[in-house]
Order: sequence, then C-alpha cells, then structure tokens
Amino acid sequence: MDEIKRYRAFLDNGKTERECISEIIKLAEAKGYKNIEDVQSLKAGDKVYFVQYSKSIALFRIGEEPIENGMNILGAHIDSPRLDVKMNPIYESEGVVYMDTHYYGGIKKYQWVTLPLAIHGVVVKKDGTKKEICIGEDDEMTFCISDILPHMAQEQMKKTASEFIPGEDLDLVVGLNCEDGEDAKNKGKEKILSILSEVADMEEDDFKSAELEIVPAGKAKMLGLDKSMILAYGQDDRVCAFTSLDALLETEDAKRTSCCLLVDKEEIGSVGATGMDSVFLENAAAEVLARICGYDGLKLKRMMRLSYMLSSDVNAAYDPLNTSLYDKKNASIMGNGVVFNKYTGSRGKSGASDANAEFIATLRKAMDDNNVKYQMCEMGKVDTGGGGTIAKFAAYYGMQVIDCGVAVLSMHAPWEITAVSDVLSAKDCYKAFLKIN
Repeated sequence: MDEIKRYRAFLDNGKTERECISEIIKLAEAKGYKNIEDVQSLKAGDKVYFVQYSKSIALFRIGEEPIENGMNILGAHIDSPRLDVKMNPIYESEGVVYMDTHYYGGIKKYQWVTLPLAIHGVVVKKDGTKKEICIGEDDEMTFCISDILPHMAQEQMKKTASEFIPGEDLDLVVGLNCEDGEDAKNKGKEKILSILSEVADMEEDDFKSAELEIVPAGKAKMLGLDKSMILAYGQDDRVCAFTSLDALLETEDAKRTSCCLLVDKEEIGSVGATGMDSVFLENAAAEVLARICGYDGLKLKRMMRLSYMLSSDVNAAYDPLNTSLYDKKNASIMGNGVVFNKYTGSRGKSGASDANAEFIATLRKAMDDNNVKYQMCEMGKVDTGGGGTIAKFAAYYGMQVIDCGVAVLSMHAPWEITAVSDVLSAKDCYKAFLKIN
C-alpha cells in the first residue's frame, strides 16, 4: 500500500536527523509549505516551517480560529540510538584500521557487533563548505565491528551482557594494512585517509568538525510471510514522525492551527538547542504569532497553554517470549492499533507527564467518532523500568499532552519491528486529533 511504501522510503532516506530534515522539507514544500524566513505575514490556510540547525523542524498550518486559542500539536523525535564517530577516530592496530566511536542513546552494545554498518553524516570544512557523507549502503562495500569467536570466548561469556562488549571496543573496522616491514607502519591508516580524501573530500583534521553517525546498513523490509510487519532501523521514533507529518500534510480543513513538531536529542534527554528541553517550540510559535497579529508575550503564553499535544512516541510492544516483564492487561499489543500512554516515566512515574482525564475523554470521543483503532497501555510492569518522552517538556507550558504512538518490538535494537496496521492506525489517529476544536 502507498503509505507503507512511502514510510519505508522515508526510513531509507532518513537515517540521521539531518537526512530526516532534508526529506521532511522536500515533502512539505511539495504540499505548499514555505520557509517562515521567506514569509512576512500569515493568514488562515497558510503553511510554513521553521528549522533549527538542520536537526529539528516545526511545521504550521494556520487555522481559522485565533491562534491565541491554542494549537493542535503532533510532536515526535527524529533521533535514534546509534554510534557516533569520535573527533580523532582513525587509528591502526596490528595492521587493522579502525574508526573509534561513542554510542548514543540506550543500546545493548552486543547487538551492534558483526552487523553490516554504514557511515552517514556531514563534514563541515574550515571555509564553511559542507559535504554530506553516505558510505557503506551499497551492495559492494560496508563496515562492521568485529567480535571474538565462540571457541575463544570463555571468559567473555562469563561477563554480564552489559559488560562483555565495552563501549570502547565498539570500533568500526574500516581497512587493512597488508604491507610488511618497518616502513609499513601506519600505511593502512594513510591509505584509509587517502580514500576518504578522494570519496568525501575530507582530511584527518576535518573529523573535528564532522557529525558522522554509524547506523545499520540496508533498507527497510516487510517482515513475515504475510508481510504484516516492517523491519527497519530507526522506527523509534521515525514511525511516529512520518505518520505525524503525513497526517499534517493531508489535513487541510482543521479549524485550529495545526503544528507538527519533530525534534532532536530525545534519546539522550532532549538536551541542547535542537532538543525539546529548549525554547525551540516557543521561538517557532513566537515567529508564527508575530506574522499573524504581531508579537505579544501574553498572547504567546495563552497560545501555548491552550494548545493540545500528542507526544507521538513509540511504546514497548508486548513480547510473548518475555511475558514476565509485562502486565498483559495493560500492555500494548502489536496489531491492536495506536497506543495512548497516560504516563510514561519509570517506577513511581518519575520523569512522566500524567495526562488529565478530561483531555483523554476528548481524545476517546475523537477516536470513536473517526473509527480509529486504539489501545490504552503502559510500558511494562511498574517496577520493571520505563522511559521518558518529550511530553513533560510540552507540559511545562501548561498545555494538555499525552503520549500516543506505535507499539514497537525489539525497541532500540539495530532493527526494530512494527505492525503495518498500527502504522496506518497512527496516521488515522493523528488526522482525527488535528481536527479537534
């Protein structure tokens, strides 16, 4: 079906935040959205976007109602767990050339060894020129992290899963020095740097101003003989980012102003200038307000407080092979529709944003009126764990917010699993939400 083909293409074309932003802008501009910097005034029906450092974006479709009455916001994140290349990464050891990495977000380190991996990102040279990098995705060449053969891994296997692959050992194999003799020392490293100069126009010092991410190589695929699921990297949280964007681009008749907010850094606490724990949303909203009726601090505060938001983030799917981790009657089941999670956080709801019953009742009516399949769930058993989302940062402004997304199996693994029907339910949910008055 068309939505799933486009979703898979989005995942393939957007394995980093910058790649996602480029793809989002292309899709949005095809639907008439304009960069807000090129727009002097706004009225009902106008469509604009606001970009922060090529890693976060807020898209707005101006509604008929006064914007002071609030917006309907779909908020997701476009960063995913990965490995980042260090600033001084290339080294040679006993003839093998490596690229040193630092993992990003919550990963099981052992899952990243012996997999085909690719390098995506950008290099910015001292003169300001940028070079986009994508190496290792074709059928001819890729990269990987090596591991010990089982015949010699007796001591390794005695360690816990979190210990037997240290973070400092997650180094990418990128080349081999096959020359002999004293003069051959570091010839492998020199060869790799020469190749990088040729294919990426970068010198060794350029790593200092580069953002290079190591991600699983390969395209998103249909999973199962019945093709009922999707297997792909980065579905947390690009499954919600894509469906939120798709819902916004297809919604032309919402009375309230619609916003799709896609941010960076959620996997490490929403920090930094491109994360939700910044004034990015507030600044974007202020720019919109200024072009509609002139900037007014009180109107901005009212606009934010009276907004509704779905924190469009994934939920842990019930795993039939690990049932002890879940309270099944409150677990999200793959194929049972989009997931509403009243509170996330961990254990005693630490780090959560607990949605109000009145807001949930409004959402229930909207879902039922539009025949949207949904489920109300939690992450897992109370004392098992949990996680935060961007919801609490939206709640800071006083707006009504709840977590709402797709159930994911093997979350945070290099390859994650979603159900086709749930992806479609999420889009239907987001479209229904945007039309709430």
